[in-house]
Amino acid sequence: MVQIIETIDVDVPVNVAYNQWTQFESFPHFLDEVESISQIDDTHTHWIVNVAGATREFDAVITEQHPDERVAWNSIGGETEHAGVVTFHKLSEGTTRVSVQLDWEPEGLLEKVGSLVGAGSHAVKKDLQNFKEFIESRGAETGAWRGDVDA
Repeated sequence: MVQIIETIDVDVPVNVAYNQWTQFESFPHFLDEVESISQIDDTHTHWIVNVAGATREFDAVITEQHPDERVAWNSIGGETEHAGVVTFHKLSEGTTRVSVQLDWEPEGLLEKVGSLVGAGSHAVKKDLQNFKEFIESRGAETGAWRGDVDA
């Protein structure tokens, strides 16, 4: 299992950053490997991703979600095994630190080699930069889900 931890500061209030992160169907706008995400219900999503030229599908369940604090998930079934958590830290009224911890199991030779040279960490860092540019350029979230999910 590979663990990736990356952080970025975004120039929007914590509620704006958090609210945008709850809009899973918008992820293809800033997560390069995500082709689509469908929200099935409050805690289940279906993902289609393209990793190193290979298209994979899987479902994920949100295991914990607390407004303006964190969103945690696990993959369930499908072709990818991973779990993660995104946390949101208010640095000031208009600045938020977004931290991602992602644990995943590389599949196949290309992904295993990529994980050894840090490709996954580089991809997450780039995705966080894309998120920063997306949310700062908009200045507001595209929607919000403020529900609370306990593990």
